[in-house]
Amino acid sequence: MTAINLPAVLAEVEAVFAQYQQALVSNDVAVLDLLFWDSPHTLRYGAGENLYGYDAIREFRKARPAVNLEREITATSITTFDQHFAVTNVEFKRAGSDRIGRQSQTWVRMPEGWRVAAAHVSLMS
Repeated sequence: MTAINLPAVLAEVEAVFAQYQQALVSNDVAVLDLLFWDSPHTLRYGAGENLYGYDAIREFRKARPAVNLEREITATSITTFDQHFAVTNVEFKRAGSDRIGRQSQTWVRMPEGWRVAAAHVSLMS
């Protein structure tokens, strides 16, 4: 049987997820890069781009304008499965926009710590 949201594992994922969120809104590219799995298997589907592999994601982050990154998270869901796998989802709003944003991430515990193996960001009309 799969153990869902073991308290210690959930606390770990909540902490690394908070670290990611802070790095995202402050454009801390070094932390963002650190928290993605350094693998050609990693992917990120963005609001306007499909990125395959860690190198493509890293290059996107370096080139992305650091404007309008602040956001209000309006809903969060974090679910862990046993000791090594988690999914995180948020809904968010940005100032001056009526669109609802969505972010989903698949996190895997690697020897070096929790890393994002897949991510998806989209905006609803």
